[in-house]
Amino acid sequence: MKNIKSSWIIIGVLALLVIYSVSVYNRLVLLEENVSSQWANVENVYQRRADLIPNLVNTVKGYAAHERETLEAVIEARSKATGINLNANELTPENLQQFQAAQSSFSSALSRLMVVVERYPDLKANQNFLELQAQLEGTENRISVERMKFNDMVKSFNTKIRRFPANVLKSIFGFEAKAYFEAEEGSDKAPEVQF
Repeated sequence: MKNIKSSWIIIGVLALLVIYSVSVYNRLVLLEENVSSQWANVENVYQRRADLIPNLVNTVKGYAAHERETLEAVIEARSKATGINLNANELTPENLQQFQAAQSSFSSALSRLMVVVERYPDLKANQNFLELQAQLEGTENRISVERMKFNDMVKSFNTKIRRFPANVLKSIFGFEAKAYFEAEEGSDKAPEVQF
């Protein structure tokens, strides 16, 4: 009789462990999916920016035909930025750094384009250009917001997989920490403004 009672206690404890493990696993899956979903949002706003650029470049071309080098640099940077595709399972620090470098190069080319625009008062007053510029500014803000949300999702996921007992289950089921977006090198210094 005592052996039967002990067996039921052991079975009950094992059942609770299995139920708890399933619960932790499901939570990890949910958090990982949140990271993947938010990564898709980040890619979406970067794609929106990339889609706006051809229209912006074409508008500037009409006014600044001799600024060919700058326009070509923007087109080339756009091509490189859109050429790097990461899925949520490839979010290693190295891959994310490569993605960020391409996006940074793209941002730099856009900045040079905006400097060119300053030389053309008629262009700055062009309605199409003004609308495109406003859309681009809005997109840059969205990029910032989506990157912050992504980092929040990564933080939740990474925190969960480091805590006990999830840290034991993460290695069993292959969950790995995700990389964060980080500030670009030199972004801690204010840009120099000259008049």
